[in-house]
Amino acid sequence: MKNVEIAPAKGKLGVLLVGLGAVSTTTIAGVLAIRKGLARPIGSLTQMGTVRLGKRTEGRSPKIKEIVPLAELDNIVFGGWDIFEENSYQAARTAGVLETSLLDQIKPELEAIKPWPAVFDQRYVKRLEGPNVKKGKNKRDLAEQLRADIRNFKKDFGLDRMVMVWCGSTEVFMKESAAHQSIDAFEKALEANDPAIPSSMIYTYAALMEDVPYANGAPNLSVDIPAMMALAQQKRLPIVGKDFKTGQTWMKTVVAPGIKARLLGVEGWYSTNILGNRDGEVLDDPESFKTKEESKKSVLDYILQPQLYPELYKDLCHVVRINYYPPRGDNKEGWDNIDLVGWLGYPMQLKINFLCRDSILAAPIVLDLALFLDLAKRAGMSGIQEWLSFYFKSPMHAPGLYPEHDLFIQLMKLKNTLRYMVGEELITHLGLEYYD
Repeated sequence: MKNVEIAPAKGKLGVLLVGLGAVSTTTIAGVLAIRKGLARPIGSLTQMGTVRLGKRTEGRSPKIKEIVPLAELDNIVFGGWDIFEENSYQAARTAGVLETSLLDQIKPELEAIKPWPAVFDQRYVKRLEGPNVKKGKNKRDLAEQLRADIRNFKKDFGLDRMVMVWCGSTEVFMKESAAHQSIDAFEKALEANDPAIPSSMIYTYAALMEDVPYANGAPNLSVDIPAMMALAQQKRLPIVGKDFKTGQTWMKTVVAPGIKARLLGVEGWYSTNILGNRDGEVLDDPESFKTKEESKKSVLDYILQPQLYPELYKDLCHVVRINYYPPRGDNKEGWDNIDLVGWLGYPMQLKINFLCRDSILAAPIVLDLALFLDLAKRAGMSGIQEWLSFYFKSPMHAPGLYPEHDLFIQLMKLKNTLRYMVGEELITHLGLEYYD
């Protein structure tokens, strides 16, 4: 197979983060700590993952970062926006995810990362309010201010390349409208202050206009509208989203493929979450919860395929609840009760109690997406990067396709894409050649 031509990862990579809350500060602090040898990059495919090359008998399984030219952690520079004025050290202390003893070892570097004023409108995130907010005559003006921030960041730090990852809050539920159908319609809607354009879309537009690849870590309607997809194609930029797959939905994409593989029936799947961080506070608003619910509920339909297996899954009762419980902080608890049906219709139950840390699971995803998006751009890949579906609850996909949610198929797709990039044979797992 022929190698894809990949430009080298020379110079510095700027990672722009929207929202310097728990997820972003955990990511930043983690990278700084790993660079200093204070911690290990557990959970990161780009740092610890391997990929098998060739036949099983060849014993070739190098690290991913050894076969594709990823940006080095030492060459990453972080910048971002937030509605609160705290620097990254203060914000990390407020988030309460990481131990103070670790944060204090990287305090000067964290304190140097201060948020720029954010584009924010409380109509789209009703439970939050902060003072560090841009003002402008219309949404087009706000987009131009973001573009200026991006250009200044590049110039001030001598950056070669940049990527942007949305780590901000979940906005109210929105559907596509006329303003989203073309670049021209979108730009006119920016000028007209159209309410169909939430803050996240303004960031998406600013990123793409500045030739910056974009990843959407929330379930917001943002980069997945026709106008932004057209802009990404026009600018030859990779885009990806949406909604980081961290706790309960990650477990679903692990467990549901196993249930379906054995063709066990599912009568009901009840999921409830308690969390007490800012994300939980935002999701306490019914309109923001609706956005998250749509993202979380679609997973089972696509994995179990009730249209193919109506006897097993057609009448599945799927309930999702999220409860804001401040004492829990960033430590999230996900409960799942699954009512199964086995041989001859006999009932069984599976119960999962996942005590997880939301930002600890999300941080390596942010890092991997930043590095893989940068790789994709240097490899000349543009538009939707379906091979990065592995990281998302509602992965973007081409029109007319259904999204692939099975975690193991997603991982195979990701690793086969890496093999394709470096001209190695794709692995089908057929294995007949060992027995001929």
